[in-house]
Amino acid sequence: MMFDSIDRSGTYTTKYEDAVKKFGTADLLPLWVADMDLASPACVQEALVKRAQHPLYGYTVYPERYYDAIKTWYAKAYGWKIAKEWIVPCYGVVPSINFAIEAFTERGDGILVQTPLYPPFVASVKHRKRKVLENTLVYQEGRYVIDFSDFETKAQEAELFLLCSPHNPTGRAWNVAELDRIIDICVQNNVMIVSDEIHGDMVYRKQHHALGTFDKIRKHCVIFNAPSKTFNVAGLNTSFAIIPDARVRRAYRLEQDRSGITNGNPFGIEALMSAYESGETWLKALKVHLQENIDFVKGCLQEYQLPIIPVETEATFLMWLDCRAMGMSHEVLVQFFIQKAKLGLNDGKSFGECGSGFMRLNIATSKETLHEAMHRLEKAYRGPPIIGES
Repeated sequence: MMFDSIDRSGTYTTKYEDAVKKFGTADLLPLWVADMDLASPACVQEALVKRAQHPLYGYTVYPERYYDAIKTWYAKAYGWKIAKEWIVPCYGVVPSINFAIEAFTERGDGILVQTPLYPPFVASVKHRKRKVLENTLVYQEGRYVIDFSDFETKAQEAELFLLCSPHNPTGRAWNVAELDRIIDICVQNNVMIVSDEIHGDMVYRKQHHALGTFDKIRKHCVIFNAPSKTFNVAGLNTSFAIIPDARVRRAYRLEQDRSGITNGNPFGIEALMSAYESGETWLKALKVHLQENIDFVKGCLQEYQLPIIPVETEATFLMWLDCRAMGMSHEVLVQFFIQKAKLGLNDGKSFGECGSGFMRLNIATSKETLHEAMHRLEKAYRGPPIIGES
């Protein structure tokens, strides 16, 4: 199965249309926002075309098939048998995180997060006037681990923990022992866990462990997921929550209903059902392609002898690059990528102060695009320095 980059011009795609606003120039190769330059699976395309051929696109309910598709996917992918009533259709994971914050905390309450972290987590806490309790992950031997001593201390102040599993941007797929210890600490301190598991299908050579498979946290958790990252349908704004406990589910539903965002997207519903019903073979091939891309980038950095260390990518299609050995201030590093290498990556400091000296690279594209990116990077590094380079 071939995975070539698709020309996205004329589709109003954020990655390209917003590049000028974000980077100040159109003269670069954008490898930032977390969607893919690769076509969605044929089953999704066919389902959307078929639906589009019906000339009415009105208010849409979530059919029984929608719930069955999620239940079957979870049973096969994660070995977790969930009940229909646990599933709450949502508009998107980030809005849902905001609803959960409102549902389970009050202004001034502490919310625990693990940095470096996908920026909307911390932004949501601040926008809702809650207190950010930052448990900074420890970078050692090329990967990130949890500082459990600090986590336990912060948990004593917290009402809620926003878990990113797998973790963005560090690429960690948390193992059973780590999740078990997180859960024990949160249960002991009566801390609700809200888990974003949107990258759960994108795990390589390891296993994603859905939070709800741990019995002892089921009465105190909300799990968010979506087909958006896995099948490249983020623009269809279709996600879901899995909330096993009826009391917790009622509280969440009340807050979501207050938002007025309750209608289904007819195309998002079709995409989810077709992807979860028929996309498994395509996904297996995609993950082979993405792992090859990860290995390709690692190989290029080594071959070109660039002082950039790729953090071990256990999950996601986002590589977290340690660029500190390049000997630049973070501000100069960012400009090096934009002005000299002509590459649009995510600024590591946007994920927290501990992201200083790091950059995030989206590898969900073609091998040819990544080859061009690595060539530009090598050429820029060998070229004359810019102001501020050592």
